Amino acid sequence: MKKTIILYGLALAALIFVLKYMEYRLFVQDISTEVYIGIIAVLFTVLGIWAGLRLTRKKVIVAGPEFLFNEQGLERLGISKREHEVLGLMASGLSNQEIADKLFVSVNTIKTHTSNLFLKLEVSRRTQAIQKAKELRLIP
Repeated sequence: MKKTIILYGLALAALIFVLKYMEYRLFVQDISTEVYIGIIAVLFTVLGIWAGLRLTRKKVIVAGPEFLFNEQGLERLGISKREHEVLGLMASGLSNQEIADKLFVSVNTIKTHTSNLFLKLEVSRRTQAIQKAKELRLIP
């Protein structure tokens, strides 16, 4: 972290030095205003491109073991595509209302799908359903 701060500080100090040098040359050696403005524009363009590339680069995410979907387990339990979709949204931490809004159905429909999932997975809570679905490789 200290290295980054020092590098930014040195870069800004160099930029200020260049700007002050150009200002000195403008007043002492009488460089035309257009050249002075052009040099400043180029400096800030380079700075903007550098900062943009630095801030928008993609973060490297280390993935865990690859998820292998168990389609036979889904068919064996009799879980429908919609129930599987609801199970995935439950695993992502959404409430019944948020799932209903996302799937454009009523909350009662989500409650029905949830109770069907509980029966099919032989559990009594959402956390148990998510845990069992992960064990059966129905969701990542």
